[in-house]
Amino acid sequence: MYITRSLGLFGRREKKAVLDRINLEIGEAEILGLVGESGCGKTTLGRAVLGLIDFTGEIRIGGLRQGGGRGRLEMAGMVQAVFQDPAESLNPVRRIGAILEEPLVIHRTGSAKERSALVDHTLALVGLDPSYKSRRVSELSGGQKQRIAIGAALMLRPRLIIADEAVSSLDVSVAAQILNLFRELHRSLGLAILFISHNLNVVYYLCSRIAVMYKGQIVELGGAEDIYAMPAHPYTRFLLDSIPDIRGRGFNPAAGGPAEKYGGRADVSGVRGGEPETGGASSLRLPEGGCRFAERCPFRTSICGRKTPELVNIAGLGKAEHRVRCTNFPVF
Repeated sequence: MYITRSLGLFGRREKKAVLDRINLEIGEAEILGLVGESGCGKTTLGRAVLGLIDFTGEIRIGGLRQGGGRGRLEMAGMVQAVFQDPAESLNPVRRIGAILEEPLVIHRTGSAKERSALVDHTLALVGLDPSYKSRRVSELSGGQKQRIAIGAALMLRPRLIIADEAVSSLDVSVAAQILNLFRELHRSLGLAILFISHNLNVVYYLCSRIAVMYKGQIVELGGAEDIYAMPAHPYTRFLLDSIPDIRGRGFNPAAGGPAEKYGGRADVSGVRGGEPETGGASSLRLPEGGCRFAERCPFRTSICGRKTPELVNIAGLGKAEHRVRCTNFPVF
């Protein structure tokens, strides 16, 4: 929930919901992509999973409940974050070695010698050598800063990484290197990753499953290939159509998307509330009933404004799960 005033500064304070009945399961060593336009609630969900905001519902990571009776330090060892701008998440005063060692000191992990060895090992994991320990943040490039931010997130060997727009501030070539780093870390460490992005090509390249969010709800959830080849929700098709077509067919495969146009374990259960993403409050004024995409949908009918659709599985027997929230499915 977040607080808004209906009539400006002196208006009545009202609570507005941001997330509505979010139910997700991220398997061990799985990369799940979360996509949607700015202000839809993606970052809010990530912050809820990290335990940074209040919410209702239940979030479990490796058997531990977020916001439960366990200490925050224990949960911090289970889930860590990599944010969009590494310069804002790294202390500009301290040297890189101290930044990476700090989580180990807070959690009282190992001796000074053991912590130094783990810092060296983590630097190697993110593609940097031990000489970076003596450098400051201001001496690094954007890509190197993001590698350090990823390394800092890995120091406690978490079960889940929340990567929130982790490559959107980087040049294309550097972003590709960071995406490949995520893939390698996922493979070598067995990391589960919730990868939040507005870039559909990036998510297609990196993730095995994709969840599409609109106004605080998951409107489509399925395998990456199914989402791109057979989008089942009008909003998903809207997002796919918004990708620039620079070759006259499909979207750019060099950026991670398929060559042709589409044709014809962390648990997040019942999560509601939370806080809005920056600049997203106006777009998150949620309707009382009916489909939230109805006002923008070219396939809407009279029932769309009255009946709230559920997220149902449309995959055939024996096929991988593919869920869609649409009263009129199939609509095209």
